[in-house]
Amino acid sequence: MAELIQIHPDNPDRRKISRVVECLKEGGVIIYPTDTVYGIGCDLYNQKAIERICRIKGVKPDKMHLSFICYDLSDISQYAKHISTPTFRLMKKALPGAYTFILESSSEVPKILNNKKKQVGIRVPAHEVPRQIVKELGNPILTTSVKDEDEVLEYMTDPSLIDDKYGHLVDIIIDSGYGGNIPSTVISCIDDNFEVIREGAGEIENLF
Repeated sequence: MAELIQIHPDNPDRRKISRVVECLKEGGVIIYPTDTVYGIGCDLYNQKAIERICRIKGVKPDKMHLSFICYDLSDISQYAKHISTPTFRLMKKALPGAYTFILESSSEVPKILNNKKKQVGIRVPAHEVPRQIVKELGNPILTTSVKDEDEVLEYMTDPSLIDDKYGHLVDIIIDSGYGGNIPSTVISCIDDNFEVIREGAGEIENLF
């Protein structure tokens, strides 16, 4: 069963963050909070952990919508190419925040994910827990959202219920209180054509 760890959302305990990072480095899969919904994540560079997440979600790796959780924008050029000045300005204005930006992936991404995906989702959540995990890990974590089978609810918000459903499938579940049930706003920035793919928690008014 998963280890359930309580971590304060605003003042994360360094030792607890280190425990989570240790798990990720060992190929573990975690469930963790964001500024929107709870996510399932793993070390970006661990292929077996990525495959585990795909099995948990019941989706083939090349069909899975996966995003990279980053600490900030300092190293996104490793994972996305042709980031123009307008795109970078938009991202800098919105992040950290409840947005996922779809960018053209760099040549590094297909090697990491072991597929031919030409686009990558970049997230910098306004939540200290995932950001501190990524900062200590030294690279992004690969993420997808925790879903509920109830289409009315769609996203699971209660960590104890998440533990009931996913506790036997993952290694650590972080409890930082109730999560949201509205996902991030998804904005495509391919070829500098800014398009809102999904309107979610991130406000789009005054963004563009």
